[in-house]
Amino acid sequence: MEIILARNAGFCFGVKRATQIAFEAASRQSTTGTYTLGPIIHSPQVVNRLEELGVKVLKDLSSIDSGTVIIRSHGVTEAEIAEAEEKQLDVVDATCPFVKKAQEYVKELSSQGYDVIVLGDYDHPEVQGIVSYAGGRVHVVASADDVLALPAMKRIGIVAQTTQALEHLQEVVTAALTKGAEVRVYNTICDATSVRQDEARALATTVDCMVVIGGYNSANTKRLAEICKEIQPHTYHVESAENLDGSWFHGIERVGVTAGASTPKWLIDGVVERIAELSKDKKD
Repeated sequence: MEIILARNAGFCFGVKRATQIAFEAASRQSTTGTYTLGPIIHSPQVVNRLEELGVKVLKDLSSIDSGTVIIRSHGVTEAEIAEAEEKQLDVVDATCPFVKKAQEYVKELSSQGYDVIVLGDYDHPEVQGIVSYAGGRVHVVASADDVLALPAMKRIGIVAQTTQALEHLQEVVTAALTKGAEVRVYNTICDATSVRQDEARALATTVDCMVVIGGYNSANTKRLAEICKEIQPHTYHVESAENLDGSWFHGIERVGVTAGASTPKWLIDGVVERIAELSKDKKD
């Protein structure tokens, strides 16, 4: 059985940077405790490794008054940053630079009197953080239809969750042009998302089975799995090698493997090795 790994599977720039920052902070180990505000990335395995090194995950800052706090790659709200500074915590900011830029654009647009539209998943921590920087009116939309349901506005500013598809942003902009006299758009989508999705589409057309690796709570990994399944019905989303089922590979000659932007290389390697073992077991 041939196993084909997508060229850009795994960590994107922002996630790799955040992970490096977190492990470096773990190696310094503050005597007053080291924490991440929310999971550093959407990978339970990486979070577990950090916990083994003494880095605890916090839901909020209410339980601590000292220590080092690492801001996750998805960012946090402006109020949470202010709270950390008020408590005089040692803040290590691992927010993805692309997410940080979206926060800055929203703050700028809001300060200039624009109604802000954020394309994304309202419940996602990245979007909640971005929204918090809008001091004025802000609308979170999932589609162009959501924009069309909004009232007319004088000036509209638009940003997107970094993992959104470019075509969705274009549709939202087109809809916004019917709602506002002036529309300003900042393309805050990270190219890493589209590159991985394009590779996944291409790979899925050439194999008998696809395995997509990444956290079950990772939006970009779930989207990769959806894309692959639309093309190749034999698509499976796993978090690690333990989730693989040997029966998936019966009669399969070519397996494609890709991974979300929050998936570390060592986890991808483990899945590929296990698929190879299952293939060997099948032959034996």
